[in-house]
Amino acid sequence: MRNELIPKAPDTYQAILEATKDIGFKMPSDKLTGSLLRTLAASKPGGTFLEMGTGSGLASSWILEGMDGKATLTTFDHDETLLAIAREFLGKDRRLKIVLMDGEKWVNLNKSQKFDFIFADTWHGKYLLLEETLSMLQKGGIYIIDDMLPQPNWPEGHAKKAEELVKYLENRTDLWLSKLHWSTGIIIATKR
Repeated sequence: MRNELIPKAPDTYQAILEATKDIGFKMPSDKLTGSLLRTLAASKPGGTFLEMGTGSGLASSWILEGMDGKATLTTFDHDETLLAIAREFLGKDRRLKIVLMDGEKWVNLNKSQKFDFIFADTWHGKYLLLEETLSMLQKGGIYIIDDMLPQPNWPEGHAKKAEELVKYLENRTDLWLSKLHWSTGIIIATKR
């Protein structure tokens, strides 16, 4: 099996990718990660999905493709320029709710909600407000984070933060955890 044998991307993916490159955004979601998100999304029929950090909607397109018709995806980001791309290519999907809001504010306003699937692709939900985020995960729910292997765009000191996050997650007794040294470095956890 080779990494370049990635299943067909969602129909909207290429247009979103081109629009993302046009605005100079340099942190798009990896195709391998997207493929995994689609597969995991399919395991939660009728589920409630949360994406923390929409970006331009690249990962959203994969998640939506894996979801069934009864599932819902809420996704938020603080960057209107990026969200405009997501809205343009994904906004007509009735299962999708796109929110323009700072991550801290969104988490604090929605702490009582429960989700079957959380993809934390921003600081809030991964490095900030982690306890609050994990408390929103249903029993049997899946929590996914990426970019856990060293990345060229990491600021100084970020490797230590990533290492501390991994140790923290490993020591939690309410999660089953798998660390994948694959793609950009994926951690998948399931709430026990």
